[in-house]
Amino acid sequence: MCNHHKENKKPHGSALEHGKAHQQNHQMWSRRMFMRNLGIAGSVSLMLGKTPITAMSSSPLSWGLTNSNSNRILVLVRLKGGNDGLNTIIPIFDYGTYQTARPTIAIPQSDILNLSDEFGIPNWMGDIMPLWNDGSMKVVNTVGYPDQNLSHFRSTDIWASASDADEEIDSGWLGRFLEGQFPDFLTNPPEIPPAIQIGSSGTIVFDNQDMLNMGVIVDDPNQLYEIAQNGELYDTNDIPDCYYGEQVGFMRAIANSTFRYAEIISQAYNASQNAVAYDNGFAQQLAIVARLIKGGLGTKLYMVTLDGFDTHAGQNNSHPNLVNMLSKGIKAFYDDLATADLDGDVLSMTFSEFGRRIEQNASNGTDHGAAAPLMLFGPGLNGNGFLGENPDMHNVDLAGNLHYSVDFREIYATVLENWLCVEPDVVDGVLGQTFDRLPLGLTCTPTPVYEPLSINLKHWASYEGNQIGINYILPKSMHIKVQIYNMLGQAVQVIHDGRLAAGQHKHTFRTSPAKLAAGYYVYSIQAGNQVFSRKIVLAR
Repeated sequence: MCNHHKENKKPHGSALEHGKAHQQNHQMWSRRMFMRNLGIAGSVSLMLGKTPITAMSSSPLSWGLTNSNSNRILVLVRLKGGNDGLNTIIPIFDYGTYQTARPTIAIPQSDILNLSDEFGIPNWMGDIMPLWNDGSMKVVNTVGYPDQNLSHFRSTDIWASASDADEEIDSGWLGRFLEGQFPDFLTNPPEIPPAIQIGSSGTIVFDNQDMLNMGVIVDDPNQLYEIAQNGELYDTNDIPDCYYGEQVGFMRAIANSTFRYAEIISQAYNASQNAVAYDNGFAQQLAIVARLIKGGLGTKLYMVTLDGFDTHAGQNNSHPNLVNMLSKGIKAFYDDLATADLDGDVLSMTFSEFGRRIEQNASNGTDHGAAAPLMLFGPGLNGNGFLGENPDMHNVDLAGNLHYSVDFREIYATVLENWLCVEPDVVDGVLGQTFDRLPLGLTCTPTPVYEPLSINLKHWASYEGNQIGINYILPKSMHIKVQIYNMLGQAVQVIHDGRLAAGQHKHTFRTSPAKLAAGYYVYSIQAGNQVFSRKIVLAR
């Protein structure tokens, strides 16, 4: 981890030290993105309308969502780089302090559109005013978390994993939820892509505990459809008979498995048209989402990304254009959905890894900060308004940052329970603790968004020399079948098949002298009518 956080805590640190830390942080961020874009790491990128798109074949939440009668959809809008909240939702109630802290980058009063007597937006965000006026927009002020980490890399992970600042978790908050709702995703992935991510990667929001996110890149929906007709892209039989060949086969198998979604995505995309114009690159991401929703794809979770918010220098040369693109895209998206009477089914939510400093820097920009506003859009909000405490620019931390009043996980918990209609105890389990629910105006539907599992089996692998233990706790006596599969989906060994009493059990998978190649495998536990599976690693 870089030491950017520590250097940001020193108001009088040298610009040179700050620059080195900032560069180191971005290099680390780039390495994460590179690794997650490798096929072997689990990222599958498709191309729709020449925009990169990742279909998450290993996300079980959407299996539950797409197999329900609920039409509700959640769209996450990632503002990558750390959005400057004070130039987005402007504190006109204390405009003098705001302007003094930002003598060259403060938004002039003549360029502000009032949302209320206390807050406004710059007029280049005017496209979202109809959403505000129609009661389809809310703002949560001063959102953050305890002990804010000012590293892009680390804070992105904190927001994605919903972890505490001093806790490192490799899975994402939605990935854990997905895994809990479809526990056999490795051997029986859902028929419909459970979640779709468009744009840049580098976030673990949808990653499950096995960090799986498979994908492949094509140019457009038509090419995607053509490839789907062949059933696979890579030959998994004609490979060298050696360790290298085994690894090539594994990577090809991962890539091929994602094409199960190619035809259905292409059909949904081609079954609809955009009814409005989308006039910028970010908006085109939302245009794809709108077509997939209108085309009846059935996917319930989407994420789009608008990059460029790391505005350390010349902020007025870039930030106005960024929030203008955001506003135009959101407006076009909901206008488009409304033509099919689907706008009420879709809730959109912005998020960014942190805000910016109150005071501008010497380069007419802003450095990494802490609390910032979060915006939500959609008729399901049932009215406009503000939540959270107003930003207090006089009561700041030692680094000159705003204090947070709303933990971002309170918003996650509220959206899960009151929009996706998840049971409260499941929400608390996903987030690892209980967070307050906010009065966002969301109300749950009578129809559950997903079907609860008949049993909830706790299971895990343990490694002991040349053997792997498959451990689980049965809530009641039942018939159990435990199998090992390779990454081609072929069964390689049955290690138990019979009835067992309630309680904790363990079966041993002996990896030697069995003639199995080193690499990834999957254990599968069939308990009653439920199947649970997880990745294991065989080393030599």
